[in-house]
Amino acid sequence: MKVMLVGATGLVGGQVLQQLLDDARCDAVVAPTRRPLDLANPALLNPVVDFDRLPMNADWWAVDAVICALGSTIKQAGSRETFARIDHDYPLRVAEQARARGAHAFVLNSAKGADAGSRIFYNQVKGRLEQDLRTLGYPSLTLVRPGLIGGERKERRTGEHLASLVLGTLGPILPRAWRINPAERIAAAMVEAALAPRPGVHVITSAELV
Repeated sequence: MKVMLVGATGLVGGQVLQQLLDDARCDAVVAPTRRPLDLANPALLNPVVDFDRLPMNADWWAVDAVICALGSTIKQAGSRETFARIDHDYPLRVAEQARARGAHAFVLNSAKGADAGSRIFYNQVKGRLEQDLRTLGYPSLTLVRPGLIGGERKERRTGEHLASLVLGTLGPILPRAWRINPAERIAAAMVEAALAPRPGVHVITSAELV
């Protein structure tokens, strides 16, 4: 099976990449990134791209499934407009192009509060993406909605770090839906959804990722 991974340089995406390369069901991974990955593997194709100007005629769009772990924060992006472009427009463009080239499964790393009608802009953007993905006709669409993601990021997210300290301490007494979701667990759920896709639309909640 040939899988496209978008967002391979992030916390969850890095875990997904390694799990795909270690899984015998996966024959090849296409991981387009803005900068070259520091990884050599015969099963990995790493086209360096500008997500604002994706090469729509490239042969590597022809994949069986897509895993999208692409995402940012409003603070990192610098503005709401840029955040929406990264977290909505880029994934949707990838999904459209891959579907047009025959991909039959799409797996998205979304967010626990994803809701197109939310007053919280972050959740609203995530919800709009989920909504738009449902219109593309993927035979299998999996929406993974983690809460706070556990793991070591390359960049420091102060708010997440403080929240992780609190939730890590309170974890044993919190409902499962509010506990930290380890990046490797999120990645494992995404990889399984891509390599063993089930027909229809499926939502994986934060409580299932503890």
